[in-house]
Amino acid sequence: MRIGELAKRTGVSPRSLRYYEDQRLLTSSRSDAGQRHYSDAAVQRVALIRQLFDAGMSSRVIATVLPCVDVPGALGVAEETFAAMMRERDRINGRPGWLSPESLHP
Repeated sequence: MRIGELAKRTGVSPRSLRYYEDQRLLTSSRSDAGQRHYSDAAVQRVALIRQLFDAGMSSRVIATVLPCVDVPGALGVAEETFAAMMRERDRINGRPGWLSPESLHP
């Protein structure tokens, strides 16, 4: 599917989809004319990326986590992903009041 169809199916702008590609979170093939083409699996991939962004993760952290999804059971990938998640947890926990009810509803 082309970028416009993926945007429509996921509710994510074409600009964001191009950003995801630039950050190596999403891949596409290119036609001879240079148009992006995505597999049907890209819909689920974009949904996962959105969930991770919504959870407060940066694109850098998401790029570290996604290989664990791509290669389930790969011990080295799982260990690296676990370490990245622990660093992200520590970063989030180090921001007191960031996610408190008071900060969400002033």
